[in-house]
Amino acid sequence: MSKIFTPTNQIRLTNVAVVRMKKGGKRFEIACYKNKVVSWRNKVETDLDEVLQARTVFTNVSKGQVAKKEDLLASFGTEDQNVICQEILAKGELQVSEKERHVQQDSMLKEIATMVSDKCVNPETKRPYPVTMIEKAMKDIHFSVKPNRNCKQQTLEVIKMLKTQMPIERAHMRLKITASKEGRKLKEKLVKLCTSIESEEWEDSTLIMVCLIDPGNFREIDDLVRSETRGQGHMDLLNLKEVTEGEETVE
Repeated sequence: MSKIFTPTNQIRLTNVAVVRMKKGGKRFEIACYKNKVVSWRNKVETDLDEVLQARTVFTNVSKGQVAKKEDLLASFGTEDQNVICQEILAKGELQVSEKERHVQQDSMLKEIATMVSDKCVNPETKRPYPVTMIEKAMKDIHFSVKPNRNCKQQTLEVIKMLKTQMPIERAHMRLKITASKEGRKLKEKLVKLCTSIESEEWEDSTLIMVCLIDPGNFREIDDLVRSETRGQGHMDLLNLKEVTEGEETVE
C-alpha cells in the first residue's frame, strides 16, 4: 500500500502503517508512519504527531473512509479523535504484510539474542555465548517473538527459558560495599543476596566488603544498604559484568 487519500479533505497519505481495532462489532483504523508504532509502544517516541499521519479515525484507511461520529460514540463512549486514536494505537493490531512480518520478527529475534549474549555467560566458564549460538538455542526452544512487547522484556523471558536447555546465567556484577554503621547486621542480610563474597575487611567498626551479585538483586541490595545503615553506607560498582575474555565455542 503506497498511497491513500481521504476524499473529504484530499490529504494524501504515503508510507502508511495501519493499526486496526474491532470494537462494538465495528472496525476502526488509524494511519501511522511506518516504524513509529513500535517506538510509541516502547515509549521511545512520545510525540503523537510523529506517529499519526492524521488525527482521524477511519473505517478503512486505504479507501479513505472516515468513521462516523455516532459509531465512535457508541463504541468508545466519546467522539474525541485524540483519545480514540491513542486507544487504537495502544490496543490495536498493526497491519503488516507477510514479508514485513518476517523481516520484523527476524530483526527482533537477532536483537533479543544480542541482548542475551551481552547480559549472560556460561556459569562454568564465565564466558559469553556468541549471538549465533543464542539464536540457534532460541529456535530450538521454539521461542516466538512478540511484536507488541519490547525486546528488553522478552530478553528476560528468553533467559529463563534457556536455563532449562543449557548452562546460562546473568553475568555477575562486582560491588564494593562500605558500611560504617550496623555493619555486622548488614553483612548477615547481604550474604543471602550475594553469589559470593570475595573479600571482607573491618576497619574499627566499618565493614568493607567486595562481592559478586546477580544483577536482579542490585536494587534490593541498594535499598538494604541505605535502610540498614541509615545513610551511613554506600556501594561502588567495580564491574558491571564479570566475564572471562573470549566466547563459548561448540566442542
